[in-house]
Amino acid sequence: MKIAFYDTKPYDKIWFEPIAKEKGFEILFLEEKLNVHTASFAKDCDAVCIFVNDCADKKTIDELAKTSVKGILLRCAGFNNVDVKAAEASNIAVMRVPSYSPRAVAEYALGLLLTVNRKIHRAYVRTRDFNYSINGLMGMDLCNKTIGIVGTGKIGQAMMSIIRGLDMKVLLYDPYPIKELIEKQESAIKKWGENMEYVTLDVLLAKSDVISLHCPLSKSTHHMINKESISMMKDNVILINTSRGGLINTQDLLDALADKKFAGVGLDVYEEEDAYFFEDMSDELITDDDLVRLTSYRNVILTSHQAFFTQEAMHEIAKITLENAEQLKNGENLENLVTI
Repeated sequence: MKIAFYDTKPYDKIWFEPIAKEKGFEILFLEEKLNVHTASFAKDCDAVCIFVNDCADKKTIDELAKTSVKGILLRCAGFNNVDVKAAEASNIAVMRVPSYSPRAVAEYALGLLLTVNRKIHRAYVRTRDFNYSINGLMGMDLCNKTIGIVGTGKIGQAMMSIIRGLDMKVLLYDPYPIKELIEKQESAIKKWGENMEYVTLDVLLAKSDVISLHCPLSKSTHHMINKESISMMKDNVILINTSRGGLINTQDLLDALADKKFAGVGLDVYEEEDAYFFEDMSDELITDDDLVRLTSYRNVILTSHQAFFTQEAMHEIAKITLENAEQLKNGENLENLVTI
């Protein structure tokens, strides 16, 4: 089996090559991202392997359909960058990695929260210049505050588990709640703690001191954080997003930052990140005004979609992605097939 591996970074080869050799797969590593112009690079391949900023829209899939490609292997959980209906119509299977290391993302979200709350990023910069003043670096105790966790899938549940150590009250929102928390309150309390409850999104927005997003990007969640939802939040709220940039309307977020609505914002994703993230742009002129404005706020931390990036997660991603490829090759039941 031959796989065209798009948007290759040095660390991808480290984790994918050994498992590919073990399974007898040939991988064509490409630095280019998948799009309508690069789809032809996979002309002799059985599948393509893509990441979050590759584009598998209908036009791209139409080009892939002209090749021997029978599968799109997503080395991530989200699939908002793939036109699944177009793939199905072209008999191209779309497979993903539904879970690789929920703890990695949840731990990173906690790291963003602690950093932006206690201004650790600003203190680091100051002390590098031998400035040991603590003026302007005051945060708040998180103990007894309320955190709203939006999305209680595997990553949201990992966040729920981690956050127990901070003795915070936890409000949860998910259109598909965990049945254990609804139906078996006694066992749920033992596992998750007494201070957790499901509420409506409006209640979560209004009562939370911290809001952490852990949900996929879909039509229903696109721009769920917008002018209206921000207006429901407390003043001096902290917002954390380690999921997808499109959950937040960037312009509305910038307007609220200008109005001093937020005590802090921790972002590992950005709505228009595909042109910049995972690349070294330090010598380039950044023409995205919103991105420049975001990074200019001292109470905003923006990192480059690295919440997933641990040794354990990379091993699991490579393992499951190539297991998906093996199922496709052998004509087996596709365990991680994406359907809509």
